[in-house]
Amino acid sequence: MPEQNANSNPEKHPPIFAAGSLLPVFLVTALFMFWGIASNLNDILIKQFMKSFELARYKAALVQFAFFLGYFFVAVPAALVMRRFGYKAGLVIGLFLYSTGAFLFWPAALSQKYGFFLFALFVIASGAAFLETGANSFIAMLGDPKYSERRLNFSQAFNPLGAVIGVLGGTVFIFSGVELNQQQVAGLKAAGTYAAYLHKETLRVGPPYMVLGAVIFIWAILILKTNFPQVAEESEPADSRSHGRALDLIHYPHFLQGVVAQFLYVAAQVGTWSYYIQYIQDYTRQPEKIAGYFLTGTLVAFGLGRFSATYLMKFIPPTKLMGVYGVINTLLVGVAILFPGWLGVGAVFLTSFFMSLMFPTIFALGIKELGPNTKLGGSVIVMSVIGGAIGPLAMGLVFKTAHSMALSMIVPLLCYVFVTYYAYYGSRVRVPELNPVSA
Repeated sequence: MPEQNANSNPEKHPPIFAAGSLLPVFLVTALFMFWGIASNLNDILIKQFMKSFELARYKAALVQFAFFLGYFFVAVPAALVMRRFGYKAGLVIGLFLYSTGAFLFWPAALSQKYGFFLFALFVIASGAAFLETGANSFIAMLGDPKYSERRLNFSQAFNPLGAVIGVLGGTVFIFSGVELNQQQVAGLKAAGTYAAYLHKETLRVGPPYMVLGAVIFIWAILILKTNFPQVAEESEPADSRSHGRALDLIHYPHFLQGVVAQFLYVAAQVGTWSYYIQYIQDYTRQPEKIAGYFLTGTLVAFGLGRFSATYLMKFIPPTKLMGVYGVINTLLVGVAILFPGWLGVGAVFLTSFFMSLMFPTIFALGIKELGPNTKLGGSVIVMSVIGGAIGPLAMGLVFKTAHSMALSMIVPLLCYVFVTYYAYYGSRVRVPELNPVSA
């Protein structure tokens, strides 16, 4: 196959990443891990806050709503900042916001206010919006355009590592393993110690976030001190550089449908992981720590899927591979709906492997051929992760109505149907003939 002879002709087959970019690639690729830690700690927080604040499932889903609201409101301002000052400035701002939000978890835990936690999550997500808007576009553009999907899948493969660290760390350091039944709750209330128990459970979330905030702050300093290469659009003189225009984006059908596909994919991913612990406990009666380890395991499968997809894309076009994975996940979620129990648990477990390539592939396909509109287009696709706020809420409302976590899985099933459509048809690039900005 031609790919096997890539090393024999380096001019015809350039390296995946631009020459001389090793250190910045390392520093930026680590960011994919860092926002994976934050976003997947939310899955632990949902379960923990259901306990410590005595919340219904759909109210606990406000954790995801507050988090992804930060993405929605900050992604475009982040793109404007980076358009003016460059990718490096945006990444540093994002890291400082992220660390600030993490540090806010300690006063939130002391005050025992659910709303304070939601605000802290919003601040973390605001920082993560800068990171995702900048890092995804920076990696996608740091080399030959035909390898953008492979570059993103490589860097995004470290996102599941962060997801595993977040969920495993949360399971070990946040979950106490103490799950009271009604009789035990009544006993603590009678003894006047129930409020102290709830406060102690709330305080458990503080230390992990303090450690996370310190690491993120240090990483901001490292990036601040590192020289970054200019990507193609930043190498042009500022006075002659075309920044594009938001209205131009409506002329790119593959971009518009990519925004919808990303919204639905993130809704499926976040919804599935947010309620996987509840699904396991509802149908297998496993304790929270065992369910947390299952969630950790499915995130390991997610990481394996990312790395294997990066390899498979050497031989299979990204659109075809994503289409096949979309069909498989639709079938797996159908099994989880029809056969709740250990079979359903196993099916949901496997969905993480096959969803793994979707975010970076949709992102790379969506920003193809956008030219000077790339930063704005990337920010809009990052905004579409607001689906992560809607997916858990929708699943929570289905559960509230049907009293079945299995039936609530209809939400991710419908999402995967559209992602499959986008892979096979909606992602086809159709560049408009007239572009007023480039004229």
